[in-house]
Amino acid sequence: MTAALVAGLLAGYGIAVPVGAVATYLVSLTARTSLRTGICAALGVATADGLYALVAALGGSALAAALRPVLVPLRWASALVLAFLAVRGAVTAVRHYRGHRLATRSAPPPPSPARAYLALLGITLLNPTTVIYFAALVLGTRATDAVSPLEQGVFVLAAFAASASWQLLLAGGGALLGRVLTGSRGRLVTALVSSGVILLLAVRMLL
Repeated sequence: MTAALVAGLLAGYGIAVPVGAVATYLVSLTARTSLRTGICAALGVATADGLYALVAALGGSALAAALRPVLVPLRWASALVLAFLAVRGAVTAVRHYRGHRLATRSAPPPPSPARAYLALLGITLLNPTTVIYFAALVLGTRATDAVSPLEQGVFVLAAFAASASWQLLLAGGGALLGRVLTGSRGRLVTALVSSGVILLLAVRMLL
């Protein structure tokens, strides 16, 4: 039981801690909206990690074999979604900065917490790196004896908890960043830097 708990925590932090496009978007989204929206978005990422941990723990080698033919389409879909978010974020930031006096009429409303949750859940589910990571981890650490359903459940819950704790930390950082950068120029620079990083990571995903 303890081994499953430790393995799940290590797996969750292992996939969550490396800062990528999704983490960058999460911080930027929280900085532009609110901590509540950021928390929901963070839980969306953690939910996807938990679902992939569950599927990987139950599917094993069959999962890896089934995903192999669709890895390229998944990678393209994920990169295109991230690129769209980066371009839209940059365009919106520039438009808002140029017409900040009319921002209440021209700027689109921020996403609701529920919409932020679903958006980050979908983006993370499109990322093939997550499922391959969990599948490889489970296959590489599985012992010769059968793993009990209880141990599988502990592994999945621990992976979700680890991912959620890290994503919530990122959301908290985004909220603090949003409070510091109260000026329109500061928010513009933050949005443009975030969009550039997301776009570069999306291109790197394809390469």
